[in-house]
Amino acid sequence: MTQQSMMRNQTSTQMNSLQDLFIDQLRDLYDAEGQIVKALPKMAQAAQTSDLKKAFQDHLEQSRTHQQRLERIFSDLGMNTSGQHCEAMEGLLKEGEEALQLQGDPVVKDAALIAAGQRVEHYEMAAYGTVRTFADHLGYNDAEDLLQKTLNEEGQADKLLTSIAEGGLFKSGVNQQATSNTKQATKNR
Repeated sequence: MTQQSMMRNQTSTQMNSLQDLFIDQLRDLYDAEGQIVKALPKMAQAAQTSDLKKAFQDHLEQSRTHQQRLERIFSDLGMNTSGQHCEAMEGLLKEGEEALQLQGDPVVKDAALIAAGQRVEHYEMAAYGTVRTFADHLGYNDAEDLLQKTLNEEGQADKLLTSIAEGGLFKSGVNQQATSNTKQATKNR
């Protein structure tokens, strides 16, 4: 049994209250944000379109702020951040690594990077929504407000990725460009 598995088993045997679950989930999110901070520079570097590159770079700064908010919540609760590894985020980012390795049409690669980024955003929205609700039930109003702010930002990041994928009013999106490139490649065969 690995040290991470032992830590996870030890933590899960101590789930005797909503407070225990809240702390466990916050630690999971803190680790997830740390993993995201490490992955986003690679995603930004791999992105071909300037909008996508900027979106990943901006979200890197946001993710650092999200970590700081979680640190503040832990500090307010008198708890530390350690003890949890987010296996779900590890898996999502591992899938995202596959998008980084893609060869071929750069626009199709950007579409794959957007898909990977949106999977991460949806996980984060679910997780932040859950801990925000726990904070509400536990009466941690400051934590609830910070978590809601982060949840809102994660939703905005997801919408931005959708906008880049679908395009704006006066330009085509990454997905449409990838479709056009695919049709052209098929005709050339």
